Amino acid sequence: MLKAIGKAINIRVSGYAASRIPIIVLGNSPITENYQQKVDFLKKSGVIQGFWSLYPNPTTGHHIVSTSERGFQTFFDYNQVRKACNMLLDMEMYYFSTMLSRDKLGEYIRVSSAGKTNVEKAEKFLELIRS
Repeated sequence: MLKAIGKAINIRVSGYAASRIPIIVLGNSPITENYQQKVDFLKKSGVIQGFWSLYPNPTTGHHIVSTSERGFQTFFDYNQVRKACNMLLDMEMYYFSTMLSRDKLGEYIRVSSAGKTNVEKAEKFLELIRS
């Protein structure tokens, strides 16, 4: 798990071309309760689009099937995996991460809000944070 997180971060910081690459960690076992908040935060922040388990019955006892934000999901058949992959690939997502002061962030939001469409606003905002 930690190695996968490290590799994902390495991809994310490798350059702007990597900002459009969806990252999924495939596994065959459930996560522990200690990782629930971590995987959901990593998904919510965009570093990783999900931790997917392809083995629906890893133990006879209780195990986590899915976290509240779906950062971790267990798939029970091929159609579920295919549908999730297609949804992920159909979305045009862009990862961005930066540390800005509130003042600078507000300036970027103000400047980018001059765009006529949401796409124009998003493109301007991404251009500003990358400059």
